[in-house]
Amino acid sequence: MTDPTDLLSRVEERLRAALGEPDARASVTFVGTDRIQVLRFADAEQGLVRYATLGMSAAPMTDPTAVLADPVRGPRAELVLSLRAGRASTDEVLRPLAVLAASPQVEGVVVAPGGSLELGGPLWPGAPFTSVLVGEPGGLVPDLELTEPYEPVRFLPLLPMTPNEAAWKRVHGAAALEERWLAHGTDLRDPLRAAVTLDG
Repeated sequence: MTDPTDLLSRVEERLRAALGEPDARASVTFVGTDRIQVLRFADAEQGLVRYATLGMSAAPMTDPTAVLADPVRGPRAELVLSLRAGRASTDEVLRPLAVLAASPQVEGVVVAPGGSLELGGPLWPGAPFTSVLVGEPGGLVPDLELTEPYEPVRFLPLLPMTPNEAAWKRVHGAAALEERWLAHGTDLRDPLRAAVTLDG
């Protein structure tokens, strides 16, 4: 299973099995990187829209301190963002999501649960979020197991963070921020939500 096209076909099959048929897709290519697609899935029953990257998993993520990148071994992932539909212009998130998905190729970042990804600007025009917290995989979209020596493709949920939340997370850690969200009943899918109370 060395053909990236075959791998991405299987990744898309897994996304369709979990989320249904995509109703839109965008393709973004950055200089020196492979093409990244972002698929949009409407979940009318739950009033949600989900965005999933396709292409990030074509190559394994490599420790930036490694002298040589291993073309086979290493974690593989795609990103999934779920938001409440119709409350904001969230379709503008497609390019920022592709930027995040390209970061392992461009910046040598290993994207893993508990980590933060900074955008340097709003997640979409007017969004109160400028970064995301990477959540635990295996919930919404099950891991895609591959044959040895390839590691599974994991589908990592993204949780939008306001600048204050991101700063607080850097000091206190991801678990503490997630506990605060939970304690305050924060709707992390609300594209218009305010930052959670961080004092006290």
